[in-house]
Amino acid sequence: MPTPDFIRRIRTTAGHQLLWLPGVSAVVFDDEGRILLGQRADNGKWTVISGIPDPGEQPAAAVVREVFEETGVRCVVERVVAVRSGRQVTYPNGDICQFMDICFRCRAVGGEACVNDDESLEVGWFELDALPEMGEYQHFRIKQALSDEPTWFQPMSDE
Repeated sequence: MPTPDFIRRIRTTAGHQLLWLPGVSAVVFDDEGRILLGQRADNGKWTVISGIPDPGEQPAAAVVREVFEETGVRCVVERVVAVRSGRQVTYPNGDICQFMDICFRCRAVGGEACVNDDESLEVGWFELDALPEMGEYQHFRIKQALSDEPTWFQPMSDE
């Protein structure tokens, strides 16, 4: 994902050190029950659509914007399905980030799935039984979006 301008400004003084950042992700379903996925340009992996909210931007508005910017699909947010801290990521330039992800279940309401910016190599709709190879965290988010359970979060330990 391209680095937002506000993070570039922080990096001028913070260097490559760990930045704790907000993140949003969307498990987008169409009327046929398919899931919208993108193949990331930075690492070639298939994922649900995700991004970074701009300063002051509400998470739900950010995820709707990110879905459209990356895929050309218009969506509406139905609910929050998970709030989870991700693992640290070190990018090829040495920048280290860790994201607090708010994952939303969304419903497509218009547009055509296409590569709509330089963040994706491919985008498309996938049947649940024909998903491309993806990491555990992608499957976790999809599972949570499919369930009727309350929003998932990691319970506090008794320590």
